Amino acid sequence: MKKILVPGGTGAMGVYLVPILLDMGYKVDVISLIEKQPDHPNVRYIKDNCLDINVMKEYLKNDYDAVVDFMIYRESRNAHEPYIDMYLENTSHYIYFSTYRVYANEEHPIKETSPRLLDASRDERLLESKDYCIHKAIGENYLKNSGKTNWTIVRPAITFSKMRFQLVTMEFNLVVRSMLEGTTLLLPKEALNVQATMSWAGDVAKMISRIVLNDKAMGETYSLCTAEHNTWGEVAEMYKRIGGLKYLAVDKETYLNVLFNGSIGSRWQLEYDRLFDRIMDNTKILDLCGMKQSELMPLEEGLKYEFSQFPRDFKWDPSPTYDRVQKYFEDLK
Repeated sequence: MKKILVPGGTGAMGVYLVPILLDMGYKVDVISLIEKQPDHPNVRYIKDNCLDINVMKEYLKNDYDAVVDFMIYRESRNAHEPYIDMYLENTSHYIYFSTYRVYANEEHPIKETSPRLLDASRDERLLESKDYCIHKAIGENYLKNSGKTNWTIVRPAITFSKMRFQLVTMEFNLVVRSMLEGTTLLLPKEALNVQATMSWAGDVAKMISRIVLNDKAMGETYSLCTAEHNTWGEVAEMYKRIGGLKYLAVDKETYLNVLFNGSIGSRWQLEYDRLFDRIMDNTKILDLCGMKQSELMPLEEGLKYEFSQFPRDFKWDPSPTYDRVQKYFEDLK
């Protein structure tokens, strides 16, 4: 049996990918900091630190055929390099997770060959940063210059899942909590008419599974996404229909200051992604996988399904962000 290593595989995409890989007849080892009991004879969930390169070198002695690497190495702009080298040398196929956030706002629909922010942006502060869109693009360059071809770069768009419910730059700890507790969220009015692409994790996992050990995917780059797109205002209305979301549109400066204390990372995520029209061309990945757009989960149907599965007794961690939003509305009274 072929063996697959999945560092960080208990997250939004991994929870759907691992069962698919098992159904395909692979043996799968998942390493993460989350403790999980196996539910299949050919899977092992190992609690360990994937960011410790010496730890991972020991696991790689198991001769895995492929590595699906969900990890983010952000200690520095080039922190990914020793990990990439290690995986390229020790497996037949290394799948590197980049992001659709690498794309600039130069053309639509966005294809794998569309310009990246790293190459097109004139914002020197962004280009010199460790921001996700820059960090991942630097990793892509390192792979392409490695002299090897036993890799595939994947660029998922926003992917919603069991514990991932996005709305502009907000995640489930704001979106779902607000729906369940009947509170009101803030949305940047500048985003309401901007097109967004959100893909269901189950569909993205199926795409990843078809890439694993596929000779046609070696040395290639793929956007992993649906071709469906909706404005952020339309997405907010979906959440309203699904879970009664209440929201107030404010200017982006108010949004950033209240929710994120004006943090530069949140500003870049908003201004260099969520305020870009993200209309995606997924032809290349569908052709590789033998899939059709009509087979993919429609956004509202997928959000409704995942929200119905969300545990209603979920224990929320303390959230200064959530508290700041509540204080904002208290101060308005």
